[in-house]
Amino acid sequence: MEIADLIRYEDELHRLEAALALPEATANLAQLRDLTRQHARLVQIVKAISVLRDWHRRIEENTQLLSAGTDDLDLRHLAEEELVEARAAHSQAETALHRLLIPRDKEDEANTIVEIRAGTGGGEASLFAGDLLRMYTRYAERKGWRIETLSTSLTELNGIKEVVFSIDGTDVYYHLKYEAGVHRVQRVPATEASGRIHTSAASVVILPEAGEVELEIKPEDLRIDVFRAGGCGGQHVNTTDSAVRITHLPTGVVVSSQDERSQHKNKAKGMRVLRARVLERMHAEADSARAAQRRSMVRSGDRSEKIRTYNFPQNRVTDHRIGLTIHALEEVLKGDLDRVIMPLIDHDTSARLKQLLAHAA
Repeated sequence: MEIADLIRYEDELHRLEAALALPEATANLAQLRDLTRQHARLVQIVKAISVLRDWHRRIEENTQLLSAGTDDLDLRHLAEEELVEARAAHSQAETALHRLLIPRDKEDEANTIVEIRAGTGGGEASLFAGDLLRMYTRYAERKGWRIETLSTSLTELNGIKEVVFSIDGTDVYYHLKYEAGVHRVQRVPATEASGRIHTSAASVVILPEAGEVELEIKPEDLRIDVFRAGGCGGQHVNTTDSAVRITHLPTGVVVSSQDERSQHKNKAKGMRVLRARVLERMHAEADSARAAQRRSMVRSGDRSEKIRTYNFPQNRVTDHRIGLTIHALEEVLKGDLDRVIMPLIDHDTSARLKQLLAHAA
């Protein structure tokens, strides 16, 4: 990274800070939000470049010291140790900078709707879906994100047939978009007397949440039906018509919500899910590559369509897309999901960086 690059990003940062200081900056909320996000990204880039240059300077200093052929063995040994440390830190800083420089997708900063459905494996699959819910909940807590359940369908064994929830926070979709697909578990179920390992699966769908500004849904395009809620939900269940089913007539997208006692609250939650699904449908129709991604996200949950395997006997988590295997299953299920997600981000970043460099050449 040349000094001219640092100056260019610093100049851009100062320009944005001046624009944000203008009184008219607050007049347009959409523009203010866009400028604020650009500013936050540039601050990160400038800091990352400064860190990279500092480590580069330390590499040069220690290299020159060793090249000078000093007779002080202690000083030489210290320089060799610092050189190894500086090179490792420089590599990490370079990777961090590359993550920031790669142009992000528009949805990366969006809040996210997550849908988890039990797939092949019967009751064990529904229990595993519950494990995934707890994993994402704990991951959100680590990140300081806010999670809200929008819809839940339970089984008789208190497993999860289907759960839909939202996660609000910084860069939620940027991290979670890699979680879309079929997750497979291999373990001995509690009900298995012979100790035989079973394989089951659950599917995960990740949708960027659409705001009202991004997507206008006309009231005349909706059919709203109310009905009595069913399942395990307390005394109010099956006593009032609080459950809501919303159909978006132009696309045929249907969502249901029944977790709240209030019909209005169920409608509000249902609209959030509907808006996300309709936006994804529009993107899929406009972009064949995105359509293929969407199809892979909503498959049936069959074991053969896996993106990741959680193997309990071997304490192993394997992501099949990049050939990543780590023996830290318990930690991952407790929410230490960055062990898997960050390598996926780095792999994607590396591939996109190669494309940019090839295009520039």
